[in-house]
Amino acid sequence: MNLHKRFLLQFFTQLLLLSAVFLVTILAIWAIIGFSLTEQDARQDLAKAESSYFTGKISVDGKNVSIDPELKELAERQNGQLLVVDAEGYVLDSFQAPEQTPSRMQANELAAWLLGTDWAGKERAYWKLEYFDEDPLYLLFEKENKAAGLTAALEPGVDWGQKQLRLTEDMEKKLQAENAWVQLVDAGGVVVDSFGEDAPKFTASIDGIDRLAAEWPMLSVSVDEATQTALYIGVAEMPSSFLEDSFADRKLIYVFLLLLLPLVIGTFWYARKFGMPLLVMMQWIQNLGSRQYEAPKDASGQPALYTKKGKLKRKYRLYKDLIGTLEQLTDTLKQHKVQRRELNQTREDWISGLSHDLKTPLSSISGYAQLLEAENYQWSKTEAKEFAGIIHEKSGYMMELLEDLTLTFRLKNNALPLSKEPVELNEFMRRTIIQFINEPANADFEFDFQPAEEDVMADIDPKWFQRIVDNLIANAVKYNPPGTTITISLSTIERHLFIVRIEDDGTGMDKKTLNKLFERYYRGSNTVESGNGSGLGMAITKQLVGLHGGSIKVTSEVSSGTTVRLMVPMQ
Repeated sequence: MNLHKRFLLQFFTQLLLLSAVFLVTILAIWAIIGFSLTEQDARQDLAKAESSYFTGKISVDGKNVSIDPELKELAERQNGQLLVVDAEGYVLDSFQAPEQTPSRMQANELAAWLLGTDWAGKERAYWKLEYFDEDPLYLLFEKENKAAGLTAALEPGVDWGQKQLRLTEDMEKKLQAENAWVQLVDAGGVVVDSFGEDAPKFTASIDGIDRLAAEWPMLSVSVDEATQTALYIGVAEMPSSFLEDSFADRKLIYVFLLLLLPLVIGTFWYARKFGMPLLVMMQWIQNLGSRQYEAPKDASGQPALYTKKGKLKRKYRLYKDLIGTLEQLTDTLKQHKVQRRELNQTREDWISGLSHDLKTPLSSISGYAQLLEAENYQWSKTEAKEFAGIIHEKSGYMMELLEDLTLTFRLKNNALPLSKEPVELNEFMRRTIIQFINEPANADFEFDFQPAEEDVMADIDPKWFQRIVDNLIANAVKYNPPGTTITISLSTIERHLFIVRIEDDGTGMDKKTLNKLFERYYRGSNTVESGNGSGLGMAITKQLVGLHGGSIKVTSEVSSGTTVRLMVPMQ
């Protein structure tokens, strides 16, 4: 799997995981907030709580039912009573219930309690509690409506005709103790008398009355039919204690921390998953830029990307393809560094050898020229001709060295165009071999030409292909002792390729020479004439074969001879 697909799969998987974590977190936070609001409502007024709040507050073990002490405390603070009954009306547990409460409530009694309307200043609520492995239970809650009770106590003393409250001192103290307010409102909606600092501004409209009921849930209204004057009494809800407010504030902090925690964990996880590997690879690339061709290492000097067992560490597996590419690049640059060092050394050796090769013929030319121009001696015609021949030979050798140097740079810069034409190769090779046979210097070598069975027509550049064949046959002569047999054969492959094979049974080459045979400036050590040659011949030959679209392969063993095979397209 390539890096692109691996990243897509990785991010898709992480997106699903992140979505799942986010969903779970949101549900958890929603549950916490819902529970907090329910609990807050219950602390203010148990009648507002949901049935789920009470399920955890009523423990059930068969017929043994008990009310949680915290729920009892809330009921006590709200002046309420609790009854837990089953579906048959049996009272299983109670708190602050009247002494005359029966152990079992008959169906009509229970209906009257649940559905009755005349509660005489009481507030009632009930909940059905569902359990997984128990029968459902019913929780009954009743508490005193303080506003209704105060209304009943105040009504006898109100002067409806004069529209005055006429509160006694004891009544005022009781109102203050209950944190209550009283307003007397006439038929026109005007407040004619009031008591209490928290009394709201009254607006004689349905919206105003609705806002008043929403702001003061514990509210009672009594209307005098004769004067249409209304008595409004409101009682403030029990304020939360300091500890409860602090607990509620801490819950908000907990919710915020719960939201922040996945973000912090995700940040560190992403930094470790993606950031750290990228930093290591950036350091790797910087090392390569500084010519330090090795992978990063940890503080102990061990490879930073691999375990002690040589396996790629988990956090780097996503970048396996990139790491593989960097390793290849590192190895390639390291090899190039070694090759460049060897090439520089080889070039220096080649320049030194070439300087020596040029210096020797130049010395001969200079020496014979000085002899010819000497005035105190008259050379015979034969001697002068001999000197001229030596000068010509040395000059030709120097010209060959310079031509090789020029040719290799033209080939390197693709500045050597070919001029191909159809050539019959059997005849072409025969004429080339005859030239070598006719040279007196090759009299001790045996040449064997094996032409193709039929004419071989191929598009080649005669000049440069001649150079290829000359170089290869000349090397077979130059680097082998007298008596060596040199076999040149020509064949074809389905008239698409022609093959030229040059074999000898001479001294052969060692592996080092064979591996460096086509390198520029390299001159092998196992040669008969180690002082001759530019070290460019085989490099030039390979490039010329490449220009013809062909390939060259050399096999050799020491003392077993050498085989050179050329494969070139016929068109």
